Amino acid sequence: MSGKLQFYEFFAGGGMARQGLRDGWQCTFANDFDRKKCEIYRKNWGGEDLFPGDVGAVSTADLPGRCDLAWASSPCQDFSLAGNGAGLNGDKSNVFWSFWRLITELAEERRKPRAIVVENVRGLLTSRNGRDFQTICRALAVENYHIGGFVIDASHFVPQSRPRVFLVGFLNGECSLPETVHADDIWHPKAMQNAVASFPEFLANSWNWWKLPHPPRRNANLIDILEGDAPWHSEDKTDHLLGLMSTANQKKIEDRIGDAHYSIGAAFRRTRVENGRRRQRIEVRFDGLAGCLRTPGGGSSRQTIFRVGQGEVKSRLLTPRETARLMGLSDEYELPANPNEAFQLSGDGVAVPVVEFLAQYVLKPALTRTGDEAHAEWQKNRSLAKA
Repeated sequence: MSGKLQFYEFFAGGGMARQGLRDGWQCTFANDFDRKKCEIYRKNWGGEDLFPGDVGAVSTADLPGRCDLAWASSPCQDFSLAGNGAGLNGDKSNVFWSFWRLITELAEERRKPRAIVVENVRGLLTSRNGRDFQTICRALAVENYHIGGFVIDASHFVPQSRPRVFLVGFLNGECSLPETVHADDIWHPKAMQNAVASFPEFLANSWNWWKLPHPPRRNANLIDILEGDAPWHSEDKTDHLLGLMSTANQKKIEDRIGDAHYSIGAAFRRTRVENGRRRQRIEVRFDGLAGCLRTPGGGSSRQTIFRVGQGEVKSRLLTPRETARLMGLSDEYELPANPNEAFQLSGDGVAVPVVEFLAQYVLKPALTRTGDEAHAEWQKNRSLAKA
């Protein structure tokens, strides 16, 4: 073995968790269902560890050895506020249970991962009145994991507003658990506190409010990640987009058009109800951030950029490389040649520097101590949960 911490990357996409888990980590298994994403994964990381196809077709025989960490950025569409609200019962998000089947089978083989991270959208906390979040937490607790979680917004690291839930489990007796704190509104917002407050006693006893340091100061704004040679829209196209703005958003443009320096704003489409009718609106922000990237089917993956100042307004679409930079991917990362496939890759991904931050301050310190599995206690907790 390499001496590095070993990890499996489920729902791997283009391997953004893998890029975040760089120094001191080794991927020994990766899986994704999407053929196009698997092609890009191979181009960037090689294919020797990749299992392309449905996670339901993976068996424990495909999982080498015993990993220190299983990372699962499971599909989010059924938890998203823009989705259908089906939660864990949805056609996409219920594949979590195919992943979890492997964890329980690894438990029977006495080679459970020492740590697990489940990453998803913030809507997981409130999906079906919190029942889905509680169900996933319960699954980890039954398998004898100490659990805790964070909501981390990628905007602390990259110029994109992208809050995500990171549920972390450490196997009892196997890890040095992180320091606990009182619930911190930076990493433990009210939605998470409310979800945990509804836990039954068994689950509440397994939950921890783990400490993370305060976020670093972000050193880049939206203007810093833009490509200089991307084509601008025609004046007619820009005028059309401006016409889709509400009066309040048009004023944001008007207030900046006479400035000596350019302002860069990110705009995205929203459906608003006005006078009883649904209308598509363009909303723009000038706070140095892009809105949350989504997949092309989500309606706002390819956001619009406005450059305003010196008496003019110009607009254009975000480029594939710009969306990759908003996810923290390096410019050496090879993107799909097809723009929509590149937007899909970015919109489905996990922000690389968030993974780095979580690994540096929570995962790696906890996994530096080894020990035997508490297998008997796992069996005891499983029996208590079923009672």
